[in-house]
Amino acid sequence: MTLNGCGGGFSPRLFVCRGLVAIKVIFVCLGNICRSPMAEAVFQNMVDEAGLSDEILVDSAGTGSWHAGETAHSGTRRVLAAHGIDYQGRARVVRQDDVKDPATYVVAMDGENMSDLKRRFGDIPHLYRLLDFAENSSERNVPDPYYRGNFDYVFDLVEDGSRGLLAAIRENENL
Repeated sequence: MTLNGCGGGFSPRLFVCRGLVAIKVIFVCLGNICRSPMAEAVFQNMVDEAGLSDEILVDSAGTGSWHAGETAHSGTRRVLAAHGIDYQGRARVVRQDDVKDPATYVVAMDGENMSDLKRRFGDIPHLYRLLDFAENSSERNVPDPYYRGNFDYVFDLVEDGSRGLLAAIRENENL
């Protein structure tokens, strides 16, 4: 299959042609102020350090709308800053065009987020749970630090899952 002069076979990615981003990754949690923006910032930092920022576009969103337009939670901003990671994003609600593109990796923070996404949008081509990629944790769900204040622990889980996710994408996409 070819697209505007760019060649390649089927893959869950767009073609790198005329400066287009090759792969999209969107992290999804409940309100998009704690876990998913943390994952977005951590993963973006890893993508940048790997020299892949021209090929991987990173974003985040929430399944609920009550925090739309707000900055990330102060606990998320604090733990990111402590690790030298800047984040300036604002909360938003996940949209159908975020999840239906077969070139997008949709990464939920927990099983409830996955269920919400499936209920709202039906079949999502590349839907994953972040901690399915973690190598150093037996947890499958990233706990919401909004209720417990355990932002440092959540950061460690997000970092572990993000590291594994990036490795999986690099292998799957031949990067």
